[in-house]
Amino acid sequence: MHDTIAQIQQLHSIIGREEELELSLIAAGAGKHILLSGTVGVGKTTIAMAVASHLGRNCLRIDGDERYTEQKLAGWFDPPLVMAKGYTKEAFIQGALTLTMEEGSILLLNELNRMPEGTQNVLLSAMDEKKIYIPKYGKVEGKEGFLIIATQNPDEYIGTSQLSEALKDRFICITLFNQNEDEEIEIVKLRSRCPDEQIITLSVIFTRLTRDKQAIRRGSSIRGAIDLADIFYSANKSFNDNPEAWVKCAKLAFSTKIELNDFSHENFLELLKKLALMSLEKYKQRLTSPKRDVSANTTATLSDFDGDQKKNY
Repeated sequence: MHDTIAQIQQLHSIIGREEELELSLIAAGAGKHILLSGTVGVGKTTIAMAVASHLGRNCLRIDGDERYTEQKLAGWFDPPLVMAKGYTKEAFIQGALTLTMEEGSILLLNELNRMPEGTQNVLLSAMDEKKIYIPKYGKVEGKEGFLIIATQNPDEYIGTSQLSEALKDRFICITLFNQNEDEEIEIVKLRSRCPDEQIITLSVIFTRLTRDKQAIRRGSSIRGAIDLADIFYSANKSFNDNPEAWVKCAKLAFSTKIELNDFSHENFLELLKKLALMSLEKYKQRLTSPKRDVSANTTATLSDFDGDQKKNY
């Protein structure tokens, strides 16, 4: 299994995630439908596509939203063809579910909990009994190899709905959390345009601090670190420890990635100033104590940087 996971990581440029890959492969090997759950940017879709690719079957990806109807998922009769040929198989347009069932292939449902509940419910009998019934078309059975791999964002995200207990019960759920600091640094090295390791490291530290739950409702994913590193390098060309320079770039990088708590008295700019100071301090700690797990303190209270330190900015 270790060699297989290493091969998948290399082929799909995945940093870490050994446990999540192993669990996904075990579930898929047992013929179990998989639900990958986690916040935005933790790599759910990447893991799903990597596992699907490794299984060596055809894979059809669907990105969920509120407009994705039951008919789109299961299939529908084309009115002009019905007029010409009646309710025959030739007049039926296969949906993603019927197509993958009849092929014995993989249906990748990205952001499943953005689909309407009625659309989600079409999956129930397909997952449990490997068959669905379509009026005037008949029974569709899932061939050997049919598998659903789905992803979902947390329920509190805008545009999502909670999956029913009946639907969740048919999945094996694997939860993905944010990765550790060193792995996130490696991800930014891989996916950003910034060649400066110092900029990348501080960008990751800065981004991880936005996940402080006391002051921020929604912090940034690793995409924020990638954006911050790219923007800072574009603006400055090399590393510097000027807080103002980091705040200026952070305003661009995090404007759509951070959401403050309803009762927070911070404004966005003041928050970024605190984060810049904290990030620079933690970066210095990392340089002086390279073996220390700096990431362990990234959930420190932002209020620690009120008072004199804030005034000296």
